[in-house]
Amino acid sequence: MDQALRRSLKESKSHGSEHLPFGTYWYSYGPGEHVIDCHWHEEPEIFYCIDGETVFQVDTDYFTVKAGEAVFVDGGDIHAAHASGETGCSFFSLVFDTQLLASAHYDAVQENLILPLQERKATFPRHIRHAESFEVSLLDHIVSIMKGCSAQSPGYEGSVKGHLYLMLAEIIAEGKTCNRTASNRSESSKIERLKTVIHYIQHNYEHPIRLSELAALVPMSEGQFCRFFKSMTRQTPMDYINSYRIRQAVELLRQPERKISDVALEVGYDNISYFIRVFRKTMNCSPSEFRKKLQSRIEA
Repeated sequence: MDQALRRSLKESKSHGSEHLPFGTYWYSYGPGEHVIDCHWHEEPEIFYCIDGETVFQVDTDYFTVKAGEAVFVDGGDIHAAHASGETGCSFFSLVFDTQLLASAHYDAVQENLILPLQERKATFPRHIRHAESFEVSLLDHIVSIMKGCSAQSPGYEGSVKGHLYLMLAEIIAEGKTCNRTASNRSESSKIERLKTVIHYIQHNYEHPIRLSELAALVPMSEGQFCRFFKSMTRQTPMDYINSYRIRQAVELLRQPERKISDVALEVGYDNISYFIRVFRKTMNCSPSEFRKKLQSRIEA
């Protein structure tokens, strides 16, 4: 899977379906590539680093995730990642609706395991390493989930659900749950401001967006806003806007009947030369080269 398969959003896309309420994804990126732009979704997510390492952001926390380690992202948390080191990185992602684990009736499982997870009162550690035995066990469960989802053998859906139950039971038994309801008021304010700006960009990217518009949303001066945005995302506002627009262009370019010039206009570029330049910088190829790669993969 290449860089073209990035996914963005305060994600309006669904992960899985009502019948199977989880989605699984495999990603691979080259050295220094911007793996995931800041976004959030209502469902929790588990990332497992397969190779290399990434600098991961969850809300205002930054940490390096190495091969064999995992990250748990609570629903609603802003998160982003950058490839780190000289070898790039690859990882597996499981996004699941907590209703996957909900009981049909209000029972002890619902009361003691699921509800505290949904309310963020008893959730998983954010960065799961090999430091303690319970973390090793959690990682073993995640690897088993990854392998099961890859093979999709009959019954794998039950295996995913079972492993998640066991993971919850183990952190509760070990007293290793995390309460993330009592967040710092200042940090919460920063996160909500960033969400407001990201939401605006994602709903207006096809139109010109001025820095003054974004700064007024917060509200801050333009200089303050630029410093704030970069401190939160490690991207300038324009870098984020361009990255988001190019990801939308990637999806449109999958439709061979669409002209490249029309795609450029649809994602907010009225200058085709500038669109091609930004696309190449982001994707390491031109829009036409990207289409050729897609076609060659289809024909392979």
